[in-house]
Amino acid sequence: MVLTGKEILKQMEAGTIDIAPFIPANLGPNSYDVSLNRKLLVYDLPPGAALDMKLENPTRTLVIPDEGLVLEPGMLYLGCSNETATSNRFVPMFEGRSSIGRLGINTHITAGFGDVGWGYLPDPTGKLVCQFPTWTLEIEVVHPIRVYPDVRIGQVYFMRPEGEITFYKGKYTQQREPQASRLFQDFGEKKV
Repeated sequence: MVLTGKEILKQMEAGTIDIAPFIPANLGPNSYDVSLNRKLLVYDLPPGAALDMKLENPTRTLVIPDEGLVLEPGMLYLGCSNETATSNRFVPMFEGRSSIGRLGINTHITAGFGDVGWGYLPDPTGKLVCQFPTWTLEIEVVHPIRVYPDVRIGQVYFMRPEGEITFYKGKYTQQREPQASRLFQDFGEKKV
């Protein structure tokens, strides 16, 4: 079940959803619009080299100036939202806005699924509190296109889970900037 905009507000007041910064105009009928941070990461490989999922691949940072930055097809741009939008009770989900998709911009290749408790860590007293992580965006474009910082790029909606809740405790809990893949950390780990 997807929460309505009014229910998102109610749950924010109850402390089960955290959205920051919160701009009332970005709240829709059943989602909250998040905006594009001006920092992007791209993988920085020599010509002809391949990414290796067992390694921490090199990246470089791009900054989107106020006058915009042209994104090119065939490149992966790792970005992030300016906002956090997470929950200790509901499953947060990310989707691109239709206006963005109609320009040929894919805002997430596979990572639109959030987890209950993503970004919540214990404070010194042991109480779980939101650490305000941002959403990672895996951006690819169909045509060259100029993008601008702070444009509303996607929307987060919240789903009510069934069953006992277990909080996310993965490697992306405290991200506040674009994050490259950390899959390399999985190699060598023994899965039980």
